[in-house]
Amino acid sequence: MSTLSLVIEDHIATITINSPPANALSTTLLKDLKVQLDQIEKEDTVKAVILTGEGRFFSAGADIKEFTSLQAASDYESLAKMGQDLFSRMERFHVPIIAAIHGASLGGGLELALACHIRLVTKTTKLGLPEITLGIIPGFAGTQRLPQFVGIPKAYEMILTGDTVTGEEAVQLGLANKAVDDEQLQSEARNLAEKIAAKSKPAITRIMELIPYAKVASFQAGTDQEAKAFGEIFGSEDATEGIQAFIEKRKPKFKDR
Repeated sequence: MSTLSLVIEDHIATITINSPPANALSTTLLKDLKVQLDQIEKEDTVKAVILTGEGRFFSAGADIKEFTSLQAASDYESLAKMGQDLFSRMERFHVPIIAAIHGASLGGGLELALACHIRLVTKTTKLGLPEITLGIIPGFAGTQRLPQFVGIPKAYEMILTGDTVTGEEAVQLGLANKAVDDEQLQSEARNLAEKIAAKSKPAITRIMELIPYAKVASFQAGTDQEAKAFGEIFGSEDATEGIQAFIEKRKPKFKDR
């Protein structure tokens, strides 16, 4: 059974993450997302995409328990590259992807949202990259994309502390476009998608091709280094302790090695 559902209606594709309880990013979910993007590309009528989550969260992070089954640093590096490549594809997608974010968008869940073109949040949504609290680091280009939206000083603060921000704070930082009440999120996303879908598709696709040129040339080099570091850090003693503490719901005891 797919971890995602896809509905296409009136030039709008809606992808819903349905992997309870946390909508965590597993390798299965990432592969399912690739399949959904393939399907949307085949549908010539689609002009906008809405990405949302079923249940309590948009996505509360990566599937840590699954990731711990990997062995070598090269396995973790390959995992990071898989996620990075998929999210880069989203960022270069031929039509805009609107993330409708509620509950929590943390770790890999925020990295997924950062790959979307527009982010709508609820006022109480929690957003952050808390990997460091587990003794690990972001691996799906979070260290490279977050500074583009919140600035380098705030990115250092968020990534080094693991602290989260609310949806309202995210708008102030430039991380989200708009914050609304929970019950308004889906209608707000739909209204925005409909406004875009009313426009000419050739114009939409040309705009989607042009805006990525604004990205700095060092982005690819940065993501390559992040994937390498992700693999190295996952093999550390502190990473093992941090992940075990997370699973056991206790405070980790780091030894700085």
